[in-house]
Amino acid sequence: MNETEGRWGYTTGACAAAAGKAALKSLLGVKTGLEEIEIPFPNEERHRLPVAFVKACDGGVSAGVVKDAGDDPDITNGALVTAHVVWCEDDDIRFAAGDGVGVVTKKGLSVPPGEPAINPGPREMIRTALREVTGRPVRITVSIAGGEDLAKETYNPRLGIEGGLSVLGTTGRVRPFSCKALQCSIACEMGVSRAAGVRFPVLVPGHIGERSVRRHMDLTAEEVIEVGNEWGYTLTEIKSYQSSEAPFEEILLWGHPGKLAKLAGDMWDTHSSRSGPAVDIVRKIAGGIVTEDLSPHLTTEGLFAALEEDARARLAGAVSGAIANACREKAGGKIDVSVVLVNMTGDLLGTDGKLKRWRWKSEKR
Repeated sequence: MNETEGRWGYTTGACAAAAGKAALKSLLGVKTGLEEIEIPFPNEERHRLPVAFVKACDGGVSAGVVKDAGDDPDITNGALVTAHVVWCEDDDIRFAAGDGVGVVTKKGLSVPPGEPAINPGPREMIRTALREVTGRPVRITVSIAGGEDLAKETYNPRLGIEGGLSVLGTTGRVRPFSCKALQCSIACEMGVSRAAGVRFPVLVPGHIGERSVRRHMDLTAEEVIEVGNEWGYTLTEIKSYQSSEAPFEEILLWGHPGKLAKLAGDMWDTHSSRSGPAVDIVRKIAGGIVTEDLSPHLTTEGLFAALEEDARARLAGAVSGAIANACREKAGGKIDVSVVLVNMTGDLLGTDGKLKRWRWKSEKR
């Protein structure tokens, strides 16, 4: 661990594993040493997590661990993760979703529909921790306080995970300001899309793009994938799908040039702190296309708004084409890419590509 990166924390799965082990030890009659529980991690390290409470209830024992995500801006930081354990007869270890933990309803994720949204990595961490205590069959119910409300701020509703959060994490540790959780969510979203038979997805940077594309097009939930700033990761994943049995055949990028124009400048992480201004890319492309002096305009929104309609459409079309070419190359050169640029109110600025592939609610305007 590089200490200069900030303080590392623990995943929800690690908290559930520690809570489950504490509860199971109490169920076996252990009375002391439950204030802090040591659990194994996938890299063979061991860490001790503080336990907030242990109590007998509902025919078993519950224990809770308050999640400490370190210096990562995790929405679950400070949430109480509870595990309730009871003996069972018909399985090795059975997982159940308690309050605040979602249930999977769509195919394409790493656990099947009907199962609690506890990913394979956390399941293995929990299983290993419990098996350090006993080999008897156990049912463990994982809950996250406030998880149902917190889930509304995540990708879960889009993924068909209902009722709460997912229990994620492959290493048990949370790296400060890591993009891994977001990339995991995007991979899950693409998996759901492919499992639903989508071959022509629409990729949007965020809410402006999503609201606009749904206003103009008739699309299912699985056809729209929110990428955020992770364009390099997303296009590399799409490239890897092309040799699979369920490749994406064509993609449409839809959003504001303040984000998407950066892709034409080879900026694949479009976060403002990790990329340059999109307006510089637009000004560069504008050379020879428009005659107006664009130097006074500091944002892409202001730049396009200052142009007459014909010049605006020509420049937006050229920027769209540059974005499409860059993304096509990034995705391996074997997939068609179309682009639609919109302003802050979701109105069309310009386009590039085969847009008849998607279902428009009305003629483009």
